[in-house]
Amino acid sequence: EPSMLCVVEMPTDLMMLEQTQSYNGMYFVLMGRLSPLDGIGPKEINLDKLIKRTQDGIIQEVILATNYTNEGEATAHYISQLLKSRHVQVSRIARGLPMGGELEYVDSGTLSTALIERKSVA
Repeated sequence: EPSMLCVVEMPTDLMMLEQTQSYNGMYFVLMGRLSPLDGIGPKEINLDKLIKRTQDGIIQEVILATNYTNEGEATAHYISQLLKSRHVQVSRIARGLPMGGELEYVDSGTLSTALIERKSVA
């Protein structure tokens, strides 16, 4: 589904989502997450490229699949605020994942359910 864009932190997260065989859209890999204490801001995780990707009129939904860590939550919130004024639906994968958990370590059944039952954030 070329109108859907799933945002993940790392390539390993993309691989885990692919293993669920529950999603057939496009991906955007941040190569990190916001972490001001570590000097990682929007520029370091290429949020400008993400915004450009949503401006082509093709992307209708952005699925935020960042980890459920403090940094992952902050990253998802920041992205949702950036996309609020755009004409795209923004959703977040469901909380079927344990708090503090990282996608790389979740079984595919839990991850599949979380992806299928995602909720809109805006």
